[in-house]
Amino acid sequence: MVAVASLYLRKTGHSSLLNAVRAGLAVSVVGSVVLGVAMAKVGASSPMWEGLLALLAAAAVIWCVTHMLKMGKQMGKEISAGIGRATLLNGANAWGSVFVFTLFMVGREGVESAAMLSSLAADSGASNLFIGGLIGLMTAATIAILWSKVGRLVNLSRFFNVTAVFMLAFSAMLVLKAFFEFTEVNLIPIINNAYWHNATESLVEGTYAQVGSVLLVLAPTAWLFGTHLLDIRKNQQAKGLTG
Repeated sequence: MVAVASLYLRKTGHSSLLNAVRAGLAVSVVGSVVLGVAMAKVGASSPMWEGLLALLAAAAVIWCVTHMLKMGKQMGKEISAGIGRATLLNGANAWGSVFVFTLFMVGREGVESAAMLSSLAADSGASNLFIGGLIGLMTAATIAILWSKVGRLVNLSRFFNVTAVFMLAFSAMLVLKAFFEFTEVNLIPIINNAYWHNATESLVEGTYAQVGSVLLVLAPTAWLFGTHLLDIRKNQQAKGLTG
């Protein structure tokens, strides 16, 4: 989002408004961190709150997937259109409009990230969670820079479809975590809460959960890379035939 907004401002001769984008980005990141810490502290107070936060995170992920698949290829146009309307204003009004637009666009994703991280806070040490979040943020910034340079070469339909599968699988893990937390305090009616709590423990907090989390990242990444190599080979073969 930041990459698309920055590119648009530079191309349209509004580089002076880049500071508004940076300010909106900074405020949204800080606000998301504060929200995540507050939600983590609330969640740590009881298994019930941990379960509720996990469900909230799952809902946020599903909403994100729905929005991503709906907007997909038009996302860049949506951002450019919003920034374009803001630049029609003059002086402080233009700066403020770009700032608010960036704050909303990035903050919307930041709230989802805060919900997901806070739901996982109980299973990880504070230092590990901070390091992981920081690495994720730096990786996102790197991807934004690369996207601004080579994003036009990416097969967006394939990218969004694979990402959607990954995120839906992650949301299923969050729902399972909520179930695990609720059974700890006997909140699920009819079933044997103690039995199901023990049965799902390894899937939520054990080795299986850790391996599953890694596979959820590596599998779609490897698939995208593999299909990209196949596309290159097909293009080379097609050029060879036409040559």
